[in-house]
Amino acid sequence: MPFRDWLLALTVVTLWGLNFIAVKVAVATVPPFLLTALRFALVALVLAPLFRPARHQWKGIVGIGAVLGVGHFGLMFVGVSGMDAASAAIITQLGVPFSALLAWLAFGEPLGLGRGIGLVLAFSGVALLAGEPSLPSLVPMLILVAAMVAWAVSNVQVKRLGDINPLALNGWMAVAAAPMLAVLSFTLETGHAELPARMMADWRPWAGIAYTVIASSLVAYTLWYGLLRRHPMNRVVPVTLLGPVIAVAAGVLVLGETLTWQKVVGGAITIIGVAVVQFLGGNKQPPAEPEPGT
Repeated sequence: MPFRDWLLALTVVTLWGLNFIAVKVAVATVPPFLLTALRFALVALVLAPLFRPARHQWKGIVGIGAVLGVGHFGLMFVGVSGMDAASAAIITQLGVPFSALLAWLAFGEPLGLGRGIGLVLAFSGVALLAGEPSLPSLVPMLILVAAMVAWAVSNVQVKRLGDINPLALNGWMAVAAAPMLAVLSFTLETGHAELPARMMADWRPWAGIAYTVIASSLVAYTLWYGLLRRHPMNRVVPVTLLGPVIAVAAGVLVLGETLTWQKVVGGAITIIGVAVVQFLGGNKQPPAEPEPGT
């Protein structure tokens, strides 16, 4: 890639890594499904009036809204609300192994011995995080793992959607996802009546929401889709391996999270495993949106 695009890729990864901090701060006040609904509602207000996808793409966009918007982002925010940001960032790296498994199951893409070893390493590293002292239970971890399965499925959906303006995809996927998430929030979450007073008393949830909407959604995803259009996925995606490093460092420095040996060793094993899967994966996997994220 040109040096300019490498810088753009590093910018995207940094924005996504710091997004875990923004989400963690915001979910301390705003329920996670409601926070995700607010994120997509604001994105939809900004982007949807400006761009319109092709008519034949509407059905696919609604499906992406359900799987990526609700299944990935909604569940990811729920998972982050129950664990520290650093561990969550490491677990989200499982999206790449899940994508490899899905490509094998759905498209018959061979895994091979090398990628099989990478899968084992990636899942072993996350399993090591299950013993992290700051993790109150396995439920948030399992929810986050489910979110990454949804991420892998959404990759296939984006690939099948065909050529589309990334801003149109972001905007109209948000239109589809926001009401679904709002229904889930008012069905499953509580504390909505007290939320306005709590929001007025603290600037931090506002900052978290602003970051996840502007930096993570509008800026980072627009840059990311542009990079995927210009370059093969496996030339771009390996840069995202820096994401959990940024998130772990920010969790320790900004949020005061404890840097345990489980985070260091488990995170290193996971990243090595993901790197093996990614670098041995060829160029057949569909475009991906690594997260928080993000």
